[in-house]
Amino acid sequence: MGSQDFIELYTDGAASGNPGPGGFGLVLKFKNHRKEISGGFKRTTNNRMELLAVIVGLESVTSNDLKVRVYSDSKYVVDSINLKWVFGWRKIGFKNKANPDLWQRFLRVYDLQKHEFYWVKGHASNVENNRCDELAVAASKTPNMPVDEGYEAVKKSGL
Repeated sequence: MGSQDFIELYTDGAASGNPGPGGFGLVLKFKNHRKEISGGFKRTTNNRMELLAVIVGLESVTSNDLKVRVYSDSKYVVDSINLKWVFGWRKIGFKNKANPDLWQRFLRVYDLQKHEFYWVKGHASNVENNRCDELAVAASKTPNMPVDEGYEAVKKSGL
C-alpha cells in the first residue's frame, strides 16, 4: 500500500444561534477524485452538525479497503473518539450524554483500524477546512430545510 492509499475527509459544522438553523459540509479526497457534500436543518446545534459531517463522510466512503484520515476542527468530535470517551458512553447507554442518536450512528460506521482522527485549527490556513465551513454555513441558510428529528426528540425528552 502506497503512502497515498488513503482517503482524506475534511468536515465542519455550523449553527446560527446554537440551537438555530444549522448545516454541515464535508470534502472527500482520494488521489485526483474530490466530492463535496452538505446539508442543513431548521433547528439544531453546532456539535450535532460537526458530528453529522463526519458520519455522512464515513457513510459516503465506498471502499472498505482504504484508510480514512478525518480532519475536523471540533474538539468535541476528535477528543470523544481519540480519547475513547464515546466507548464509555456506549457502555452506559449514552445516559445523560448529548447526541446519542448521532453517536450510535457514528459507531455503526466507525472502524478503529481504518479511521484516524486529526484536529485542525478552524478558520485558519487549512484550505479544505475553510471550504467545509463555507459549505456548512451556506447549507445552514438554505430555505425549506428539514427538521433535525434527533435534536427535536432529545429536546422533547428534556435532556
